[in-house]
Amino acid sequence: MGRYFGTSGIRGKVGEFLTPELALRAGRALGEYLGGGEVAVGRDARVHGQAIASAVIAGLLSQGCRVVDVGVVCTPTLGCYVVEEGLDAGVMVTASHNPPEYNGIKFWNEDGMAFTPDQEREIEELMDGELSYPGWREFREAEGDGSAPRVHVERILEEVGADGEGLRVVVDCANGPSALVTPVVLREMGCEVITLNAHLDGHFPGRHPEPRPEHLEDLMRAVRSVGADLGIAHDGDADRVVFVTEEGEFAGYDEVLALVCRRILEEKGAGKVAVNVDASMVVDEVVRELGGEVVRTRVGDVYVAEAIKREGCVFGGEPNGTWIHPDVHLCPDGPLSAAWMVSLLVEEDRPLSELLEEVPRYPTLRESVECPEELKPRVMECVERRVREEYDRIDTVDGVRVELEDGWALVRPSGTEPLVRVTVEAESRERAEELRDEFVRLVRECLREVGG
Repeated sequence: MGRYFGTSGIRGKVGEFLTPELALRAGRALGEYLGGGEVAVGRDARVHGQAIASAVIAGLLSQGCRVVDVGVVCTPTLGCYVVEEGLDAGVMVTASHNPPEYNGIKFWNEDGMAFTPDQEREIEELMDGELSYPGWREFREAEGDGSAPRVHVERILEEVGADGEGLRVVVDCANGPSALVTPVVLREMGCEVITLNAHLDGHFPGRHPEPRPEHLEDLMRAVRSVGADLGIAHDGDADRVVFVTEEGEFAGYDEVLALVCRRILEEKGAGKVAVNVDASMVVDEVVRELGGEVVRTRVGDVYVAEAIKREGCVFGGEPNGTWIHPDVHLCPDGPLSAAWMVSLLVEEDRPLSELLEEVPRYPTLRESVECPEELKPRVMECVERRVREEYDRIDTVDGVRVELEDGWALVRPSGTEPLVRVTVEAESRERAEELRDEFVRLVRECLREVGG
């Protein structure tokens, strides 16, 4: 991580780390990096989004950029708009799944892919340097365009078609901008759509914006009570999507990812798929069965997108519900993924629970340990040192991953929150719990050792 950028752009608590002053500098730096150019700026529904976005826009305008303010949109809506309109870059003001006191700034390339770490380092250098202003004649006014959600809707329908007739779907929009896209797409596909938390509210009164099972009890109950065929939930900016089966049960992250990989390889033939280091080993099994290859990346959609471009992958995704469909753009797209799943259910004419039964399952457990940002490097050094004393097969491409005969464990610092995350997978639940307890204990011991 750099001085300003984590694993998903610039992100932090507003008024503490993230301020309008910082946003202004980021906007100016991007304008200087681009040498002017045309940039779209969007934001999610957070209460401070307007202030942060306005500062970014001011910075871009002050460097002579043409700026299109698309307003409140999903992150993938911004990515899609940049591609479809042929712009030079996009800026999304969002903290995605983080609580309402957080916000963030994320830059997007002309192909809809997030800025790479190398690009972010260049932006950081510019933010800390002295920038000159252009002549007064080069200043412009920002343009407003409210068509971005419709552009996104039409691109999704072009990709998946209108084939959802007869399905009843419940969509939990998390009080975010997915309400502007996903219900619209599904209705135009022919679905009967029931929405939850579909009014925009940056306080997130309906639920926590991260679509984890413990936050989706209302959705699960709604699916059961109305006899829905599928439940869909997004995070605060809709780059993620997760699903609830027709039985009202949460569909496992890794099982769904493996199901998607299988179907895409069945459609496109043997090819490569990109997944990050904490995706289940079941993905490897499913992909190998179809003659494909798994490309493992660091955690973060930009690393998955980079691998897709570099390796020519037909699909990329992470277990948290971020999927990239490279035929459309290189931004994780929750609404597109939701429509894709609906299309799959119609094509198969079978419920999601039945489809998931065909996917092998291994217990995967995740837990987080609170850790101050300033202690993360020393904690991870301690973890790596102690792991090397006990294990032979270690991968440090992103955190510390330990390969075992009956599973694996991964310890890595969060790039967006003051946490160190532990992920384990094993052939049995009992073994997975043992590994989780062992590595969580290790992180806590290292935290105490370095003074946390």
